[in-house]
Amino acid sequence: MKILIAEDDTYTRDGLAEVMRGEGYQVFTAGCGRTAMRLFESHQPDCVCLDIMMPEQSGFEVCRKIRAQSPTLPILFISAKSEEVDRLVGFELGADDFISKPFSVREVIARIRAVTRRTMGSQPTPPQPFLMNDLEVFPAELRAKRGEAVIELSLRDVKILELLHSRPGQAVDRRTLFKVAWGERYLPSSRTLDQHISQLRKRVEVDPRHPLLIQTVHGVGYRFEVPAESRASS
Repeated sequence: MKILIAEDDTYTRDGLAEVMRGEGYQVFTAGCGRTAMRLFESHQPDCVCLDIMMPEQSGFEVCRKIRAQSPTLPILFISAKSEEVDRLVGFELGADDFISKPFSVREVIARIRAVTRRTMGSQPTPPQPFLMNDLEVFPAELRAKRGEAVIELSLRDVKILELLHSRPGQAVDRRTLFKVAWGERYLPSSRTLDQHISQLRKRVEVDPRHPLLIQTVHGVGYRFEVPAESRASS
C-alpha cells in the first residue's frame, strides 16, 4: 500500500517516512501543498497524511482537492494546530482522523493501521484469513490469533507470512522475500531480513528459540513447514 506524507518540517517528514517504510508501506513525501497534489495525482496513494500549515497550498486546501477526486480515500491530519476549530474544519473537509503534535510513533502506527484495516476490508476481494498450524492470520485486519490471544501485525509481517504460507514446505530465498515484503526498489542490508524475522518470531511463535512457523533454511532463506499429520489429513 502507498502512503503520501505531506509535511513541511523535514525532521517530522523524514521520521514519519522511515517509520511507515519500516511497517511495509511504499512512501511518497512532499514538503509543500503543490508537490503533495502532484504526487497524489501521479501515484494515487492508498492513504494521505497532511500537515495543515504548508507552503503554497495549506493542508486544508489539499484535503479539499483530494476529497473532490477521491471521496473514500483515507486522509489523516497530523498538525500542531490542535484547536477545536482546526479539528472541526479538518473533519468537515472530509478527514478521517486528526493527530496533534507532538505525537508518539506508536500512536501514528496505530492510527495508520486502523485506516489500513478499513481500506483492505473494503476492497472488492479483501485478502482471506489463513492458517499456519495453530496460528490464524487475518490479513485485512493486520492481526493474527492463537486461541484467545490477539497478535498485532504490520503490513510487512503479513506479506512475509502470506508468502511462506503460499509455499508450504518450500524454501523461500531471501531475494524473493525482499522483493515481496520490501519492494523492488529497496536495497536492504544483509541483516535487515534476519532482524525482522527475529522480531516477527517473538510475536507469532510459541517458542521463538525453536520456531515452527518460520524455519531457517541456511544459505537460502526461510520455510513454513506443515506438520506431517496435517499433510496426511489434507
